[in-house]
Amino acid sequence: MKIFSSDKVRDIDKYTIKNEPIESIYLMERAATALYKWYIKKFERSHNILVFTGPGNNGGDGLALSRMLAGSGYKVKVFHLAFSSKTSKNWSINRDRLIDQNKAEYNELRDIEDLPYISPDNIVIDAIFGSGLDRTVEGITAQVIGKINDSGAKIISVDIPSGLFGEDNTGNNMDNIVKADYTLTLQFPKVSFFFADHHSYVGRFYVLPIGLHPAKINSTSTDYNIIDNNLVAGILKNRAKYDHKGNFGHGLMIAGSCGKAGAAVLASHAALRTGIGLLTAHVPRPVAEILHTSLPEAMVECDQSDIMVTEIPDPGNYDALAIGPGLGTKPNTKKGLKDLLGKYNGPLVIDADALNIISSEKELAGMIKENIILTPHPGEFRRLTGSDAKAFARLKKQQDLSVKHKCVTILKGAHTSVCLPDGRVWFNLTGNPGMATAGSGDVLTGMILSLLAQGYKPSEAAIAAVYIHGLAGDLAAEKTGYESLIASDIIYNIGNSFKKIRQFKNK
Repeated sequence: MKIFSSDKVRDIDKYTIKNEPIESIYLMERAATALYKWYIKKFERSHNILVFTGPGNNGGDGLALSRMLAGSGYKVKVFHLAFSSKTSKNWSINRDRLIDQNKAEYNELRDIEDLPYISPDNIVIDAIFGSGLDRTVEGITAQVIGKINDSGAKIISVDIPSGLFGEDNTGNNMDNIVKADYTLTLQFPKVSFFFADHHSYVGRFYVLPIGLHPAKINSTSTDYNIIDNNLVAGILKNRAKYDHKGNFGHGLMIAGSCGKAGAAVLASHAALRTGIGLLTAHVPRPVAEILHTSLPEAMVECDQSDIMVTEIPDPGNYDALAIGPGLGTKPNTKKGLKDLLGKYNGPLVIDADALNIISSEKELAGMIKENIILTPHPGEFRRLTGSDAKAFARLKKQQDLSVKHKCVTILKGAHTSVCLPDGRVWFNLTGNPGMATAGSGDVLTGMILSLLAQGYKPSEAAIAAVYIHGLAGDLAAEKTGYESLIASDIIYNIGNSFKKIRQFKNK
């Protein structure tokens, strides 16, 4: 699935109207029907529905939806915010249809004093502004949005929460944005939906297809995309009957330090569960004993130090490397990482403390080579870029980092984003809050190493591992709930994730 800017969505709408062909009023009816079908599956007729509309096509969608709901016996009151005398043609048609139907109450709001009490038992449908909004909300509309947000009612936004911009909200007045419980976005999600800063506005979003022209969608370029089951199923390779462990690569996991043996165990275990043929872990000597005991499938190579990694073995013996989980940032470890970056040009994942070392030793940043995979969480990313940017500005920093170094950057979070060397970004939809737990990132590092060693391209390994990691977390959470989920639960559901994806692939 692609994510388009507002202007490109308008182009796709126009192309659909011309080439399907379909009149714009019927395309609006199609959108309203999708909204209606979602609503009636979710809510009973016992609720009073308050629909707030603006003068544009988003308001037109709301009017058409109001007519459909009222026609099915739902109790509907419409409040049009009459802050402008200019309305779209389709808005006017749907207003007239609603009034002619005479089943929903229609009101026009010109003063905040005319707004009735909104009960917590009501359901509010927000159809004031769409994704084309490019100015901050003010005046009566801001006042109404404040009342809606304070009401305690369930709030459903049509296409996008009113007041939120589709991409960059830098400079927006975030106090004057609808805080939706559900956002029903039409055909495509918006880029702004994927930022933690905006979760309190977007709530849970659902993508409702409305039949926009597939040829135009396919031919329209965008930097932003979504990782889904179909994409990952197409990436995964099939195993042949006579394959052996030598066909699936030999990876080196460089991890662990005194007190952080668990990170090395988790990352190594995840690599093995993701299908790597052979795995060697390079760790301090005491960590080796723990690995031998807890993970007999892994081979172990001991560092000369008992407390940290100080040297990196000959990387030419391996198909792919990962470095960072539980590594620590001691001076001798920094020297080992610098030596590795200077002499190794193969597939490499850099995570955790290895990223922190690069952040503290600026000359190392210049040693990040093409197609290396970086896996920072927001704190590590802030240290790596030296920027405290939020939301869209942080996304741009991520793109700049990947393009500058020609590397893959995975910014971990609720919708982990994978940025490729050409600047294209893929947002992930799997995963859940239970995965915000110690060791979850170490598991992801091991999974990426495994796929790299098996011969997947860095972009493929990053996209597939992120999706499978999140899916494994979702399957684990079904059994444990969010609070009890630990990193090992993710590992034990990696196989179930592969099975689920392959079932989809084989349909």
